[in-house]
Amino acid sequence: MSDENRVSVSILDKEYQVACKPEERHELMRAASELDSRMRAVRKGGAIVGLERIAIMVALNLCHELQSAERSGDSPESQEALKRIGNKLDSALKLN
Repeated sequence: MSDENRVSVSILDKEYQVACKPEERHELMRAASELDSRMRAVRKGGAIVGLERIAIMVALNLCHELQSAERSGDSPESQEALKRIGNKLDSALKLN
């Protein structure tokens, strides 16, 4: 993607450049904000040290929430939306 389709997000006071379609920018910013909040909460808990370990714990929690939502029989639309979010996360992680 071109530079005009890159968005800068801040997570735990570190800046990351993420490829993003203009129409998905708002969703990406909300996702980054949620991720930042979750990572700060884990770090504040004090039991886990290190950016990578914090990120892994948050990722595990998010995967657990996704699996719980899938098991609860949410609507197919919700499941499809969750799969799209998972794919976007995978793509974003491959960029860094």
